[in-house]
Amino acid sequence: MKKAGFLFLVFPTWLAFAQAPKYSNEFLHLGVGANAFAMGNAVSATMTGVNAAYWNPAGLGVSKEWLEVSAMHSEYFAGIAKYDYVGVAHSLGNKGTLGFTFLRFGVDDIPNTTQLIDNDGRINYDNVTTFTAGDYAFMGTFAKPLKKPGLSVGGTLKVIHRRVGDFAKSWGFGLDGGFRFQANDHWKFGLVARDVTSTFNAWVFSLDEDMQQVFIATGNELPTNGLELSLPRFVGGVAYNSPIGSPEKGFYLTSELDIDITTDGKRNTLVSMDPISIDPHLGLELAYKNLVKVRGGVSSIQQYQSALGEKNWGFQPNLGLGIGIKSFQLDYAFTRLGATGTGFYTHVFSFKLKLNQPVKT
Repeated sequence: MKKAGFLFLVFPTWLAFAQAPKYSNEFLHLGVGANAFAMGNAVSATMTGVNAAYWNPAGLGVSKEWLEVSAMHSEYFAGIAKYDYVGVAHSLGNKGTLGFTFLRFGVDDIPNTTQLIDNDGRINYDNVTTFTAGDYAFMGTFAKPLKKPGLSVGGTLKVIHRRVGDFAKSWGFGLDGGFRFQANDHWKFGLVARDVTSTFNAWVFSLDEDMQQVFIATGNELPTNGLELSLPRFVGGVAYNSPIGSPEKGFYLTSELDIDITTDGKRNTLVSMDPISIDPHLGLELAYKNLVKVRGGVSSIQQYQSALGEKNWGFQPNLGLGIGIKSFQLDYAFTRLGATGTGFYTHVFSFKLKLNQPVKT
């Protein structure tokens, strides 16, 4: 019965999102690809190919693959919540590159215990049903290189659907945009504007009379239809790549520093102001050609509270490994959810496959 309390844990969370902009659509900022997780999500300047459609749309403009496919599955909170990602990218040659991204974050088989006690005051387990609380995002991306060498631009249209059983649902739309500039073989820069025009989710609630009575009896306010607003978030990144020893040996070290700037009020970040908060994160990658890549990163530098009530500064460590075999790449990340002291570790796997255009016979 791990999920028994999720009805009144999850539902008020969705309700709170519908009333305030802070942390709205936060599932869209979890990340995709084990390679990015391992580097502390510091990839806005270096990420190219299909996964770049999520991290920085402009990075997709560098891709010249006829078709590129990527997928990832991860689980949170001892497997209660599941997070899935699928991405597809197709190069149009000099015209640019198209990408499609699908995301789902959901909790399935949540017991609905609102009717556990019947009208006669008796406990009746036959009245317990289950439902799913899920967030879905469908993203279409277009990117292309510009006339200036090394400079590319991209944009993403997002369609968002969020649903809590038959009780509540919403549809939303948003736009992301990005620039990427590779100055030379060493320096790369990225700039991303997420929800650049703000993203709106229109919520509709459908509570039957019995559930309304439960909300009233438990002191909860009845939710009303309304709009949920996601304010803009900006990400800037700078990366440096250099060979270790002579380039012929094939060893390279890449480091990247990203800075996330949110505009929805104070957050638990290194720099917390109102309405702006600043969250830096750093990633490192040691690569041997494209065969083996060892990664590490630091993210979520924030304060946490111990069991004794003491507040200390901590961070989220990340480690990972990537293996490439011709057109196939497998990535793994070992990361912690939250700052030091939370103890929730998770394993993330993802893969990427490049396909050439079929030869006509």
